[in-house]
Amino acid sequence: MGLGYVSIIDSNPRRHEEAERRRENKAQRAIGLISPERIRYGERLTVEHAFGQLKDEFGSRHVRRHMRVMCHLMFGVLALTMDRLLRMLD
Repeated sequence: MGLGYVSIIDSNPRRHEEAERRRENKAQRAIGLISPERIRYGERLTVEHAFGQLKDEFGSRHVRRHMRVMCHLMFGVLALTMDRLLRMLD
């Protein structure tokens, strides 16, 4: 793509590519190398968990209308931040 985006979706390699991929992953782990894809996947996972928590625990799944959504989500983000800070203190 022209914008430099990178797909985060896991690939589905063919059978003969799988053995080569396993060897490469094993070699990377042996030298302590973390691939950029794994880092991006971890960051994306963190963001998805935060959005899921906003929707499930702080009630932003059923809110409509723009101003109401913005207000509700900002309170949710504040509550989420406080929740994370309290977890760090434990």
